[in-house]
Amino acid sequence: MSLNLIVFIAVFTVAAALFVWSCFRRFRLISLGKPENRFKDIGRRIRGVLFYAFGQRCTVSHGYRFGLNHLVLFWCFTILFIANAEFLLNGLADDISFSRLPHGAYYALSCIFDIVSVLALLAVCLAFIRRLFFPPTYIQARSRDAFTILGLIAVLMLAFFGLHASEIAKGDETAANYMPISEFVASNILSGVPAGSLDSCIDAFWWIHAIALLGFLNYLPYSKHMHILTSIPNLFFRSLTKVNTQTREEFKKDNAFGVGQIDQFTWKGLFDSYSCTECGRCSDMCPATNTGKLLNPRLVIHDIKVNLLKNGPLLFGKKEAVLPLIGGGQEGSVADEVLWACTTCGACMEVCPVFIEHVPRIVDMRRNLVEMKAKFPEELLSFFENIEQRSNPWGIVPAERIKWAADIDVKPFEIDKTEYLFYVGCFGSFDARSRRVTLAISRILNASGISWGILGKDELCCGDSLRRLGNEFVFDRMVRDNVKIFKERGVKKVITECPHCYNTLKNDYRQYGMELEVIHHTELIYDLLKAGKLVLNGSKDTGNVVFHDSCYLGRYNGIYEAPRSVVASVTGQAPAEMERRYDKSFCCGAGGGRMWMEESTGKRINVARVEEALKKDPRTICVCCPYCLTMFADGLKNKKADDKVQVLDLAEIVAQALR
Repeated sequence: MSLNLIVFIAVFTVAAALFVWSCFRRFRLISLGKPENRFKDIGRRIRGVLFYAFGQRCTVSHGYRFGLNHLVLFWCFTILFIANAEFLLNGLADDISFSRLPHGAYYALSCIFDIVSVLALLAVCLAFIRRLFFPPTYIQARSRDAFTILGLIAVLMLAFFGLHASEIAKGDETAANYMPISEFVASNILSGVPAGSLDSCIDAFWWIHAIALLGFLNYLPYSKHMHILTSIPNLFFRSLTKVNTQTREEFKKDNAFGVGQIDQFTWKGLFDSYSCTECGRCSDMCPATNTGKLLNPRLVIHDIKVNLLKNGPLLFGKKEAVLPLIGGGQEGSVADEVLWACTTCGACMEVCPVFIEHVPRIVDMRRNLVEMKAKFPEELLSFFENIEQRSNPWGIVPAERIKWAADIDVKPFEIDKTEYLFYVGCFGSFDARSRRVTLAISRILNASGISWGILGKDELCCGDSLRRLGNEFVFDRMVRDNVKIFKERGVKKVITECPHCYNTLKNDYRQYGMELEVIHHTELIYDLLKAGKLVLNGSKDTGNVVFHDSCYLGRYNGIYEAPRSVVASVTGQAPAEMERRYDKSFCCGAGGGRMWMEESTGKRINVARVEEALKKDPRTICVCCPYCLTMFADGLKNKKADDKVQVLDLAEIVAQALR
């Protein structure tokens, strides 16, 4: 046994043992999390991995041009994994070598590895250039960690070419004619090197490659690039449905509510933190980050990971956590202000290439602040009291819910007689501007001839803002009351005015055994027009119509085309589109309970969105949500454009065009 072999066996054994130990230390911390079943439908999960991981669907989509470079790096790594595995095994046993394959197979593999290696080196160079000279604002581009990883990859590729070029120059490589890059290096750089020196070059490059490869593997568990080990498993364990609801809490004596300590997350919530690639797509899309708020969804996930690494070993040893998860004012602790800045718009989750679930983590921590510590923004106190006492945000007497229908004939919902319940919601019932939308929807329903009715003063708030703000206890009680009413009245089909009501009734209420057929008024209008049940007489002058996608209608429930089709039917042309639209739409700023809080930091989100709309020189901004209606109206006033531009709900545009 040669000295080289003895040394390599020792180095490899130590490196492998350290790698396994490092992975064990990191990954055992995941078991601190609460149980969560992410093993259902294995076949669909495997297909998802093939599509999203090996197809790099999210990485190259959403307009991120550099995603193509990452696609190249990913596939280079995947292919070179085979080459590097053979390299290590061959270092341990000479008999294990691709050179023992039939010539055709060996030559093909040699050619592939050579070309892939140069592609990987070029991709690394582009990554270096981007981070040094064109750093994006939404990531920490010039971090030591990033340059260390890129440097190690570059060394691996250079050592590969140095090793094989030296072998070709010496005449030991039978596949020389099939390795264009290595052969080029051999011919133009190493052609005059003596044979004895080439032996030294081969040994040197071999050891450089070995040390760089083993060093790279051992560095991974301690770097942000740990996602190389975890991202594919995280894709496997992703939610198979849209993340448009929250987990239900069980209210029993001595239970802790929400998440105030790292081991109160589920294991998947902890695994998410290991899988973050820190690509910054979530930060780039986040309305809070974009308008100067303290919230940065990438850093929230990073803080969860840091907290786990700091407190996890202590919790395993039955000791107290030393770093608070919330409000500690340092890395690894999420500030209260960060949690309350979230609009729960879901843009972060929509663009995440590894399907991290940011919003549920934030709401989990909000729950702890509200239910365990009674610690929340002061303006929410009256909101919580009003909702709990009178089931609406303003504390208006329930009898006022029917006031909008004072001048029209509206029938109450009757069991076994009425087909659709028109669930008006708090804004549609109490807000003066939204009442006009409610009347427009009523007129459309009457014109269509369908059977519909309302609950009137018996209607309760759906509880959307309560749940997203973390007040799950009051939400739970409100849902139970609503479910009881719906079942007593025999409600099976519901029309909603508000996307937030739509999402809550459709998705949240399923956790309580209430399977409703919920339809938003934009969907209903589209269906009625398609069926010929509504006759239009041409629209009033709406001018240039710009369309805004509501987060809870679009990203959360995939309704994009129906409202656009309706606008086109009424006006005769498709609506103008803002730069950020469809699944990349920019939030109005009111979701996640932000409607009931003031913005005291940075630019107002609604103003930023209105500025984007005004670039299209609209006469009308079309929305499909009472929150959006309010936020756009306020934003137009802020920009002193309310005398030139009107905000209309889709129902108002259609109602104006009815014969």
